[in-house]
Amino acid sequence: MKIVLLALSHLVVLVVGFGLGIYLLPILSAPPAPTAAEVQQAAQARMFGATFRRELKGSDAFHWGEGKLTLSPAAVAFEGRLAPGPAYKLYLVPRFVETEDEFRQLKAQSLAVGDIRTFDNFIVPLPAGTPLEKYDTVLVWCESFSRFITAAKYR
Repeated sequence: MKIVLLALSHLVVLVVGFGLGIYLLPILSAPPAPTAAEVQQAAQARMFGATFRRELKGSDAFHWGEGKLTLSPAAVAFEGRLAPGPAYKLYLVPRFVETEDEFRQLKAQSLAVGDIRTFDNFIVPLPAGTPLEKYDTVLVWCESFSRFITAAKYR
């Protein structure tokens, strides 16, 4: 019985340590976030604006975003916070979605714009000629775990 309890306790510590590693590694390896001044500078050529909110159907305690987005012909600039996680991608989506299942149905019609590497503010450059008018929503998706993080309708 003692060996079983020792093995079980070691297994629990291993699982907790692995989970903490997945959660903390993106935070520890993230580059410095852009300052508010840098985000505002990137937002000067603003075409559209939107807001990430925590209370979306697909968001939860570990998958959320809150703050203000600005879309310009050159970049998507965000001033706010995202829940930390690995392999976040920014997508432009043809219509507003707020759950994983809704996004999976539209993922093939959506445009993967770029990687998000910071969780407090970000600036993601847009490829030249990105047709912002073709889409109406910005979405953050975790590629590693196929998880919805947040979305905001900008048109």
